[in-house]
Amino acid sequence: MMKDTSSSFTVEQQRRERDAGFSLLELMVVVVILSILALVIVPRVIDRPDQARAARAQSDIATIVSAIELYRLDNLRYPTTQQGIEALVTRPTTDPVPTNWSTGGYIDRLPIDPWGQPYQYLYPGVHGDFDVFTYGADGAVGGSGADGDVGSWGQS
Repeated sequence: MMKDTSSSFTVEQQRRERDAGFSLLELMVVVVILSILALVIVPRVIDRPDQARAARAQSDIATIVSAIELYRLDNLRYPTTQQGIEALVTRPTTDPVPTNWSTGGYIDRLPIDPWGQPYQYLYPGVHGDFDVFTYGADGAVGGSGADGDVGSWGQS
């Protein structure tokens, strides 16, 4: 006995074609869910750029501090405030001229802080043997939040 499969195949094929895709209602539900998620998440992400800038400044400062320590190991002293952190990239020509300055320097280039300003260097430092710092978003001493100073004294 042979069964006629052509009619059952056609009905099954029509059912698959009808079910193949998303209905307007399903799409609307997805859009509403995504909108609710965006309302919850976006405000939290908007505050992160200031934190990211401060974290980048801390990372840059840690790199500079490491290079200054290497400079001191080679030359038995820290660069002076006048020589600045430029002494890590180019050999200082002002006294005291380093006698054992590393060929090629101690870092490839001087980073710029996340707010577009050069990092500051002070020797002797107020908070330690030397201070490497940035004034933050406002470019002025002190402040809080994004305007707060970020420096080597805040690192452990």
